[in-house]
Amino acid sequence: MPQNKSLVIVESPTKAKTISRFLGDDFIVLSSYGHIRDLPKKEMGIDIENNFEPKYVIPIKAKKNVEEIKKQTSKTNIIYFATDADREGEAIAWHLQYILDKADNNKKNKYNRIIFHEITEYAVKEALQKSRKINLDLVDAQQARRVLDRLVGYELSPFLWKKVAKGLSAGRVQSVAVRLIVEREQEIKKFKPQEYWSLDAHLYPEKKLEDIFIAKLHKIDNKILDKFYITNKKQAQEIESKIKQNEFIVDNIDKKKSTKNPVAPFTTSTLQQEAVKKLGFSAKQTMMIAQQLYEGIETKNKEQTGLITYMRTDSVNLSDKFITETRDMIEKNFGKNYIPTKQNIYQTKSKLAQEAHEAVRPTDANLKPEDIKKDLNSNQFKLYTLIWQRAVASQMSPAIFDATSIDIQNQQYIFRATGSILIFPGFLKVYNNTNKDNLLPKLEKKQKLNLKKLESLQHFTEPPNRYTDASLVKKMEELGIGRPSTYSPTISTIINRGYVKRDGKKFAPQDIAFVVNKLLVEHFPEIVDYEFTAKMEDEFDDIAQGKLKWQPLIKKFYMPFKNNLKTKEKEINKSDLIDEKSDEICEKCNAPMIVKIGRYGKFLACSGFPKCRNIKNLPKNETQAHLTSSGQAEQELNPDGEKCPECGKDLVVKQSRYGKFLACSGYPDCKHIKNNFSTGVQCPQCEKGNVMTRRTRSKKIFYGCSEYPNCNFAVWQKPIQDPDKKGQGKKCPTCGSLLVEAGKDKIKCSNKECKYIL
Repeated sequence: MPQNKSLVIVESPTKAKTISRFLGDDFIVLSSYGHIRDLPKKEMGIDIENNFEPKYVIPIKAKKNVEEIKKQTSKTNIIYFATDADREGEAIAWHLQYILDKADNNKKNKYNRIIFHEITEYAVKEALQKSRKINLDLVDAQQARRVLDRLVGYELSPFLWKKVAKGLSAGRVQSVAVRLIVEREQEIKKFKPQEYWSLDAHLYPEKKLEDIFIAKLHKIDNKILDKFYITNKKQAQEIESKIKQNEFIVDNIDKKKSTKNPVAPFTTSTLQQEAVKKLGFSAKQTMMIAQQLYEGIETKNKEQTGLITYMRTDSVNLSDKFITETRDMIEKNFGKNYIPTKQNIYQTKSKLAQEAHEAVRPTDANLKPEDIKKDLNSNQFKLYTLIWQRAVASQMSPAIFDATSIDIQNQQYIFRATGSILIFPGFLKVYNNTNKDNLLPKLEKKQKLNLKKLESLQHFTEPPNRYTDASLVKKMEELGIGRPSTYSPTISTIINRGYVKRDGKKFAPQDIAFVVNKLLVEHFPEIVDYEFTAKMEDEFDDIAQGKLKWQPLIKKFYMPFKNNLKTKEKEINKSDLIDEKSDEICEKCNAPMIVKIGRYGKFLACSGFPKCRNIKNLPKNETQAHLTSSGQAEQELNPDGEKCPECGKDLVVKQSRYGKFLACSGYPDCKHIKNNFSTGVQCPQCEKGNVMTRRTRSKKIFYGCSEYPNCNFAVWQKPIQDPDKKGQGKKCPTCGSLLVEAGKDKIKCSNKECKYIL
């Protein structure tokens, strides 16, 4: 009788494919494809009266996969749950064991939980030797978060639909993120710029014009100047005229060596922040690419292994094995001077550090980015390079600088020049190489200097910047809001729900965000309170450590929340929240128009509703989001600048439930519409026509050439314009085909055989 095999269950099919290569014929490796049991979609799914007991169901899309896993258990007697090494992964393992144990009538199967933080043969086989039982404390922490978020979402979202607009959502973390963005915007609007001036002297030693350097006015009458000492041009000119009458003489030279230590390897948060700054990736894009690197990239030799460790972590720990391997690599490639005498150890801020994860690092320090460049697409290569450089640099020696400060006297005026010269690069040899800062010439005390020019510079204080992916994630981490696995989904949610839009790389809150945030802050303060939300995260951590039970925590929150919700249902009127007066008069019934707000922004509506249902756009200088007659947001002018053939006014792009269309801006006086309009991209096939929006008989939108039937070019997704080549589409860097939209924050190649995606 053939020996029973062991079954290993992971989350993703890519991971299953990789691990099966390591384990051979004695193991069956299957994927759960993520969660196989969850709360139902169309109902609360929580028995509040029965101690908040969750009612889990198997989603329709998971049923076929669950049956396949059950079928394979008949060939096994040992089952290893190798789901992701976090609370979500622990919960998936728990759900799998519940389903499989229920189906195992003879109770023959033995269940084991294994953890590995990198997908390499060594890590997987070592994990098999260290199997354990499922950690129910971690499962309870995940259940607590899931139940609490479901209660808030299912109770508060319908309240927003009634009182504000349909389609809105509220959440314990997402609403706090919206609050951060809204309050930053309010700071920007309230900000009043303040003028100040600075004086820069461009100086050089006698007969050495090539050694020119800049010194800034630092003191007057031995008092250090603050930023606002010089507040206007007249004052600056008066000081400037006095300075020009005097000689510049070196008064003091201060030199000292300074060191710059390497930074810790990446956590989820710092990886997302740095990828935004250096690579221009969104948080979502960063995590998607990191997932690909973690699961493994198939090389031309058909070998596959994970390239980085697990990317959802708040730990800066590194394994002893990796540190030893990295130090050996550094010494071999850069020399002994580049490795410190003792290992560089970094302190984790988090109490749990995601249950003993490592930092995000390469699985093999010797696998340099250039060695695998040919096996990665451009974005994978960029992110792997960033992760490799940061992890390797964290184990290198500090950089050493010669820092110099020179004070130059001009009677009662003292100018100061500062600069630093890199003496020894240390970790900068690998990561974040920097240029020499304001290189200073060799000078001596009492030496006279020549003035090339004296420059008065006007400045204005600037408002705080809007949040980007990086700064929002950083702020959430500082406040203790959310955890590594929640940053990216939270950002995606607030964008998809229409609370914010991307303005370049920055988040711009929409009208609806201000209304909802004000409502929540005034009437549900605990939901959007920074300290309360952070405290909840700490309590989830306590559950994960076995210090708290999850049901009492949920009850403590829910009962006051529910009572407050019932009170607010009666107290709050929709008109009090969103209706504003306007000077407009309804042209249909002569009643005053009022400003209302919907999910897509502000619009004018007749106060005679429901007898008169007239609505129209706000004047363009009053709002950023304009509405069509169907209540949808007006998007943009026709990219071709086409005029209405009936009245000569501009055609604008509008939105209906079937997609975008062209309509006359003179509506309702002119009701001309046109379904097909140009995307502004030249047809890549015939290079004569433009790519137009078109519709199938079932009104599904596609994009085809305007020269049809002479040219049959067509794609389902909207082509991407090349910002550097006006009128042309952006080309795939891999195969040269047209790039097209592929959902939120994604771009892919229109060639089905090409797998390029951004």
